[in-house]
Amino acid sequence: MRILIVTAGSRGDVAPFTGLGRRLLEAGHRVSVAAHPSFAALVGGCGLDHRSVPGDPQELVRARAASPEEARAASRAYVDGLADGVARAVADGADLVLTAFGPSPFSRTAGEAFGVPVVGTYLAPAFATGQFPLPGARDADGSGPEGNLAAGRAVLGRAEALFADAVTRLRARLGLPADARPAPGGVRPVFHGFSPLVVPRPADWPPGVEVTGYWWPVRPQRWRPPADLVDFLGAGPPPVFIGFGSMAPGQGERLGELVAAAVRRAGVRAVVQAGWAGLSGHGPDVLAVGDLPHDWLFPRTAAVVHHAGAGTTAAGLRAGVPAVPVPVMADQPFWASRLHRLGVAPRPLPFRDLTAEALGDALTACLSDPARRRRAAGLAGRLAAEDGAAPVLAHVAAHGAGRRGG
Repeated sequence: MRILIVTAGSRGDVAPFTGLGRRLLEAGHRVSVAAHPSFAALVGGCGLDHRSVPGDPQELVRARAASPEEARAASRAYVDGLADGVARAVADGADLVLTAFGPSPFSRTAGEAFGVPVVGTYLAPAFATGQFPLPGARDADGSGPEGNLAAGRAVLGRAEALFADAVTRLRARLGLPADARPAPGGVRPVFHGFSPLVVPRPADWPPGVEVTGYWWPVRPQRWRPPADLVDFLGAGPPPVFIGFGSMAPGQGERLGELVAAAVRRAGVRAVVQAGWAGLSGHGPDVLAVGDLPHDWLFPRTAAVVHHAGAGTTAAGLRAGVPAVPVPVMADQPFWASRLHRLGVAPRPLPFRDLTAEALGDALTACLSDPARRRRAAGLAGRLAAEDGAAPVLAHVAAHGAGRRGG
């Protein structure tokens, strides 16, 4: 069966689908991943077909930091490009579409136009619940079930509004009736690719909405660790990892100096990942690296400092090392709070409050508690026993059998 996975955003929004895609490929399916051009090498390096979807999320983040006018123009261009790209990817041929949450309105619209079933494959909770506010909620947790539900519905309403005009334009281009737009949250089934050990499935979620376990990224074929990194790791005790992923573009020099001071304050060695910030390394106990597989590096570290994006959070949990979450925006405060509640991280340090002193003290607090590392290792062992891809594979197999039977 021809399966198309549709995703958009940063590396953390793409990498988990390489793992899910490879499992589907090994089950005998033809698998393509529709993602931005910058991820062609990542997708192809994992043995999957890449279908290009226009857009550069890094430029979008930069525009938002520049001015409201630039942000609005960049956002419209990005969303319209995403809509057209998803439609072209589906038109190029698929028997089943698996869609991430972000581009799901366009996946559903294209699926309707070309007669292709659409299944939700989401990386963060995407249905309102009384048990907690959804990621991105503006209201703090603790407001009770009714407040949590209201906050979650507000998140979903904002997400729908963000794409509403582009969906209308896409429906017109595809010859679909404008007044028959599918209802929000109408995708079924939906599989959430995170562990129930981290976020248990809420009892008030509707039928057909499941939490499966993580879809672990595939390490690109023929990847080898850089020699300077291997040498650095072997030259002393395990370092801490520090990286902010797709956050803080253009702040690399300032953050590099801050990180160097924090590392000296905590008395540790560090591997810093450049990311979109262009984070640089300063000092003999700091090594700067580019993109590389977290599943290889994180188990070799003493702790990980990160922005608490869904993908990096998952990689840290998989490695069984404690974390220092430094959330910036969107779903990051949600995952940072989860790490703290699980007992594998100290209280989150919001990016707006980040200083050398605060980061150094957070590192010291994280590393000085052996119980935190034991909890992290124990949770990693339980995560290793899960097979998050299995429910998705079972659904795809049943769908294929139904098509053949029909």
